[in-house]
Amino acid sequence: MNTQQTIGQRLIKAREYLSLKQGQVSELSNIPRSSISKLENDEMAKYLELAMFYSRTYSISLDWLIDGEGGEDVLLKENKLQEYTKPSDKRVEEQEIPLYDFEAAAGLTKLFSNSENILDFIRVPNLPRCDGAVHISGDSMYPLLKSGDIVMYKQVQDIANGILWGEMYLLSAEIGGDLLTLVKYIQKSDEGNEYVKLVSQNQHHSPIDIPLKNIRALAYIKASIRINSMA
Repeated sequence: MNTQQTIGQRLIKAREYLSLKQGQVSELSNIPRSSISKLENDEMAKYLELAMFYSRTYSISLDWLIDGEGGEDVLLKENKLQEYTKPSDKRVEEQEIPLYDFEAAAGLTKLFSNSENILDFIRVPNLPRCDGAVHISGDSMYPLLKSGDIVMYKQVQDIANGILWGEMYLLSAEIGGDLLTLVKYIQKSDEGNEYVKLVSQNQHHSPIDIPLKNIRALAYIKASIRINSMA
């Protein structure tokens, strides 16, 4: 959880960013104004905190927890996610994570298909299990990530069913006829279940909706390393 701001404070910030009054939010959402006031004062925050705990720790669908979207079949499906999302996979006391030369690998798909082009190994204790690490480029996730940072990832084998909505991914996707390697948040798309929305941390980069089938390779980012000084 973000310890710098409470859930209520973030709700207020979101409402003010949208230039809405509590009464307007009540009319648009059909939520009583008294309940909105309680939410913004953190009187009901523990309900949301518990839902997010189940979602982040055990991969239970947040949409199902909040509004029942998809029915209990969603709950059963989420509990059958592949190994990289299981709670038992959260921490490894000691592991060697290969740092790959991404440019030499010539793309994410080829990187995943072989174990060559290893520059070195990274050793970080008590880290979630990772398949590899690469240096990234670009500023789409700035200031959270910047060009030159190292991200450590776990490959997603079942792209169609293995996405944890709202999390950060390293992906290779066909966009505008080009095969691009990106670091993005992946969210549900308003275009339907056959699409996903790619969202940047940098507000100067606009979100983009792409067909899910256009994602050729996908990896869940588990951790990152930033070097602030070369001296």
